[in-house]
Formats: sequence, structure tokens, C-alpha cells
Amino acid sequence: MIIRKITLSLLAIGMMSCNSTKKENNTKDAETLSDIKIVGAMKNVMWKGELGSSINLDTISDKKGLYALGPKTYLTGELLINNGKSYVSKVTSDSTMTVEKRFDVSAPFLVYANVTEWNEVDLSSNIKTIQNLEKLIDEKTTEFKRPFVFKLIGKVSKAIIHIQNLPEGTKVSSPDQAHQGQTNYELKDEEAEIVGFFSTEHKGVFTHHDSFLHMHLITKDENKMGHLDELEIENMKLFLPKK
Repeated sequence: MIIRKITLSLLAIGMMSCNSTKKENNTKDAETLSDIKIVGAMKNVMWKGELGSSINLDTISDKKGLYALGPKTYLTGELLINNGKSYVSKVTSDSTMTVEKRFDVSAPFLVYANVTEWNEVDLSSNIKTIQNLEKLIDEKTTEFKRPFVFKLIGKVSKAIIHIQNLPEGTKVSSPDQAHQGQTNYELKDEEAEIVGFFSTEHKGVFTHHDSFLHMHLITKDENKMGHLDELEIENMKLFLPKK
């Protein structure tokens, strides 16, 4: 009887230990999973011509602290969701654009996330370009869940943004074809916000093949918005999601 009780006790301890280990492993997995959501892929748009809707923005139910980037369906504009506010920019001429606030639009690919708490990072004077920024973010986030969203707020000395403006009915099977009609805009001395997504694993999905970053810029007056191609920072603060 005594031997049987000891055996049962040992079995119980063993089972508790297994359950504890399993719980710890599950917790560890949960901590390393990213909160980023990805619909569609840039490479499918560029190479396969998948220009139609993969997601309607107004179907995203949780808009609290919502951030998102992507092009407009059929590459007819650029989309940005900045802290729950949705913007759509379209080309009107080589030097002008329209920026509307609306959720009733769709995208062929979209990356989005919800963040409500941020850590503020002062940028040193030698952080001026997209390349400088990419290196800094990579170095500062080695312990982060990746990919993740980030943002910058402040003044840019110079920036070049673009808006996709694919002619109606165009068939796409290469990046060159996809960028037909793309219009570039040069900005100078603008107060602006930049929303970006960082990943080392999603080239061709939501970042280009030569970058870890995908960023859209919107001016403080909300009159200009587009995909950020070139950047010269004057004085900006970087915001990274709290871990």
C-alpha cells in the first residue's frame, strides 16, 4: 500500500511537471508571435498582375491604434491608416494630388497592426536618410517581436513620395509594367508623420526586394500623402511599439 501511494505521488508530480513545461512552452510561443497581419503580397501584384481587391479596409473591425499601408486596388492610389484614421491619395497632375479620409476602399495587398503604446526615441543628428534609419531600427530592435510597425513625427528637410496611377485596363506581369503612371512628388521643409513597417523576412511581400522598410508619409496638414522613396530628416522623433 505504501509503495503504491509513493508510485501514485511520483506519477502526479511527473504529470504536473509535464503540464508546467507545456504551459511554459506555450507562453514562450505566444510571446514570440507577431501581431502583424498581412493580406496579399507585393510580388503577386507586380509579377502575377493580381491587382484586384484582397481586403476591404472597412472590414477591419478593430480600429483602435490601427496602422496600415498598401496601394489602392488596381494601383490607382496609395493607402495609409494612421492611428485609426484612413487616408487615400490619388494623382491629379504631375504636381498635385488629392488626399481623402475614407475607409470604403480596398487593396491588393495590405500590412496592418494595432499599437496603442509607444516608446519614444530621439534621433541623433547623423540619422538623416532611409538607409540610416533602417540600420538604426534594426540595431535597436533585436529583442523585438518581428515584424512590427513604427512611426516618425517631426520635420523633414526633403522627401520624395510617389503615388501609383496605373492607367485603367493595364495588364501587369512585371514591376516595370506595374509602375506605369507612377507620379513622384518632392517635398521640402514639411512637418510630417511617417508610418512604417519593418521586417527582415518579408521582401516581396510588403517590402521591396532591397529594403527592410515600407513607409508612407503624410504631411501635418494632411494635404500630401504617398509611398516614401527618399528622405532627408531635419528633426524627427522615432516611435517604436512597447514590447
